[in-house]
Amino acid sequence: MNSPIKRSVVILGHQTSVSLEGPFWEALNQIALERNTSINRLITEIDRKRKGNLSSALRVFVLNNLKSQLKI
Repeated sequence: MNSPIKRSVVILGHQTSVSLEGPFWEALNQIALERNTSINRLITEIDRKRKGNLSSALRVFVLNNLKSQLKI
């Protein structure tokens, strides 16, 4: 099992830390590349729409993105 990796991100000018497993960080980086944006901007978009904690919102975003690509 992958241990969480803590990274600092900037959301609307405020630095915060987020802990996610490596595959989620890799997926977020890939999605940001595909959307021609930075990971901080992508996380800011997700943060604006979230209802729970940020780490959970990021995991759900990655899962929903994958489901969309697979048309599930």
